[in-house]
Amino acid sequence: MSFSDLGLLPELQRAVADKGYDSPSPIQLQAIPAVLAGRDVLAGAQTGTGKTAGFVLPILQRLAADQANGTSRSPRALVLTPTRELAAQVAQSARDYGKYMQVRTYQVFGGVSINPQISALRSGCDILVATPGRLLDLAQQRVADLSKVQMLVLDEADRMLDMGFINDIRKIIKLLPQKRQNLLFSATYSDDIRGLAERLLHDPLSIQVAPRNAPIELVEQRAYRVQKEQKRHLLVHLIQEGQWRQVLIFTRTKHGANRLAQQLEGAGIRAAAIHGNKSQAARVKALDMFKNGHVTALVATEVAARGLDIKELPQVVNYELPNVPEDYVHRIGRTGRAGAAGEAVSLVSSDESGLLRDIERVLRRSIPTLPTPEFNIVESAQLPDSRPDRPYGNRPQGNRSQGNRPQGDRPQGDRQGNRPAQGQSRPGGGHAGRDSRRAPATGGSGTRSFGQQRGRFR
Repeated sequence: MSFSDLGLLPELQRAVADKGYDSPSPIQLQAIPAVLAGRDVLAGAQTGTGKTAGFVLPILQRLAADQANGTSRSPRALVLTPTRELAAQVAQSARDYGKYMQVRTYQVFGGVSINPQISALRSGCDILVATPGRLLDLAQQRVADLSKVQMLVLDEADRMLDMGFINDIRKIIKLLPQKRQNLLFSATYSDDIRGLAERLLHDPLSIQVAPRNAPIELVEQRAYRVQKEQKRHLLVHLIQEGQWRQVLIFTRTKHGANRLAQQLEGAGIRAAAIHGNKSQAARVKALDMFKNGHVTALVATEVAARGLDIKELPQVVNYELPNVPEDYVHRIGRTGRAGAAGEAVSLVSSDESGLLRDIERVLRRSIPTLPTPEFNIVESAQLPDSRPDRPYGNRPQGNRSQGNRPQGDRPQGDRQGNRPAQGQSRPGGGHAGRDSRRAPATGGSGTRSFGQQRGRFR
């Protein structure tokens, strides 16, 4: 089946062809006709399945058809996203697909000056892509007029709930016309999402093109048991011995991301950190350097990495396991996309054994635990701030219904990111040689490798 069979305008078909796509994905096959027909939609699909085009293409077509009824400076379609990166990507997709049409798209989010956004909104746009915090700021200043919105999209809705945006979303909905089309797209199809859909959507078409919480099948998953204070040494070994050229690494906290990036730099691995305290310009620069191959390791928090689109990313590393099992699925979904193979590696310390079991329950399968290879120890004095993170054992396991969320960027991070953090450190440079010692079994005396001791954590 081709995009022409879905009833899309020739201008949209031409733009899709320009991007190299010749046939719609399963989510697009179901969502595009429903949105064109004016139906509310509840759609669940794994990352990398093309769900952005699933709502952008029909929105562009409906807005183009309505232009005959006159133009408006106020946005007629509103897309809410949880992060700045995702907002920028959705807006760029709308511009790419709508380049042969007279439909204006603009995005607003925190971390950058608000004044250019005010000027742009006053000039007018048809599609507005926004993070909730900045949009509310603009609405309170009477700059963002939402009274003409005909279509509302909640993208990555599960992440919106995790980040504590639900109150902001409710405030925004009160500013919208009661009569509108609502589209809810989510990477997972949880009970919380269904509850939100019941309150927001009207007789929706329910679409799910992937098994609930199932990872991408092309991702090869494995885990290593390692003491917390030795994780960075094992990570350096895996990157260097495996000759990895591009690896996305997840930490729980912003401080942890900064510190690990510095430690990797100290070991001679080009690294950068990306998280909510970084300015938008710094985040874009780090991501561009990573995509262009100027940075080997991109260390990210959960929130900052949500929605990142990195083509053919070969490796993802869970330096710290997430507290919410479903977030593991999102993380490894950064690789193994669009039919490409990928690899997901988890470094599991003794206090994370319970988190690993929770993840395996969600996956309904075991993650292979391989013998931990011998790896060299870099002297602590050669690495910046080599102190281990404080323990995370006994933390409450994420229960979304009770409002718990994974540790990392603060809730409502869009507002927190409106200005760069003071005293933000940058990844250090320089190289540190590795000595010839092998990792001891317990951090004390002895010559046995960590691989020989992995059973002690079971």
